[in-house]
Amino acid sequence: MEALLNAVDKHRRLILDAERYIWKHPETGYREIQTSKYMEDQFEALGYELVRAGDIPGFYTVLDTGRPGPEVLIFGELDSLICPSHPESDPNTGYVHACGHHAQCAALLGIAAALKEHGVCDSLCGRIRLCAVPAEELIEVGYRTELKEKGIIKYFGGKGEFLYRGYFDGVDMAFMVHTNKTFCSIKASVGCLIKTIHYKGLSAHAGASPWSGKNALYAATQGLSAANALRETFRESDIIRFHPIITHGGEAVNAIPELVTVESYVRGSSFEAMKNASKKINQALCGGALSVGGNIEIIDKPGYAPLKNDENMLLLAKDAAALAIPEETFHVINDTSSGSTDMAELCGLMPVVHPYAGGSDGVDHGATYHIADPEKACVKSAKFQLGMLYLLLSDNAKRANEIIAAFKPAFSSKEEYFAYLDTFYSEGDRITYRDDGIAEIRL
Repeated sequence: MEALLNAVDKHRRLILDAERYIWKHPETGYREIQTSKYMEDQFEALGYELVRAGDIPGFYTVLDTGRPGPEVLIFGELDSLICPSHPESDPNTGYVHACGHHAQCAALLGIAAALKEHGVCDSLCGRIRLCAVPAEELIEVGYRTELKEKGIIKYFGGKGEFLYRGYFDGVDMAFMVHTNKTFCSIKASVGCLIKTIHYKGLSAHAGASPWSGKNALYAATQGLSAANALRETFRESDIIRFHPIITHGGEAVNAIPELVTVESYVRGSSFEAMKNASKKINQALCGGALSVGGNIEIIDKPGYAPLKNDENMLLLAKDAAALAIPEETFHVINDTSSGSTDMAELCGLMPVVHPYAGGSDGVDHGATYHIADPEKACVKSAKFQLGMLYLLLSDNAKRANEIIAAFKPAFSSKEEYFAYLDTFYSEGDRITYRDDGIAEIRL
């Protein structure tokens, strides 16, 4: 372990330079061309052979210790957010790393560099898969829908897409450390479904003959108001979140809007909770369209699964923090976060944990976010992760094998998981107006 920690310190400048470079070149999901290229070049300079995703950004590489044992997967996320009000956002795109993924990539590079140092893997067994993955932030749904329609991607999140492509075949367990204000872990986090909602009305002159139109914007505001009125009907334990935005609200101020588009997630602590809430919300949204005699198209897609961190992996993270960064306080939070992550795409198939490293400050996803302490966010994060790796793969992988043996997967295979995930797809107009004056609703 001491050799691993010293190896990280040796490459401290490489790590911190990576954090600054990626911060200054933010790119959103499935657009991370520069970021992926930078990471690819750095990995190849260290002597790694890469498997590139090819038609999307991202790659993975496998380091084989030469001794039999399980395979552990470690991630760094490539993508940024969009926050034009951030003082350091890209002036042309509004892109900015307001969630710290750039620091994750820097830490992953530090792990890769440390593992290449002479002798540091002598006490480890098995295989180590390092992956730079795109598209964790579930944004720009329209763009990702275009990629899906072109057959480039099947799933909107990078980890789900990589899993579907077979890039994690043969992996036994996985972890990823996200940037945060403190070193900590949390028991679970909610999943999400994706909604794209098109309110359909009828255009007319807004001043001369508004009675000839059907106002899709009024339908949308009525529908969103009705959905908002449902909030007290959701159980606290289900942690339901519905937070829509209007991405298209009409064409011209002097014309009755005939098409209004709304995007949102439905978040929840379980698949069943998300499914039930989504049905109730669809009912409310349809009511808005009915109120003006219009129609509504609702396109539901699977987003991310609810994350369930493996209990034994949570203990591993705590022990690794005490081993590798004893000067830092590590908090264990017995709660469920209301945020979502595509790390959850793996938790039904293998033991995973998604803890946090300190070093950030400001409002997450907001204009004040920044890395206040890059030493914690990048260098100590790398050490923390190598502590987890050491505990898993040293001593003939005794601890890793115990965790794998105790794990009970929710799905027997990735094929079974994706088949279940695909049941959440639903699309089409939801209202049929019959000649006898009856309107039929499909939720």
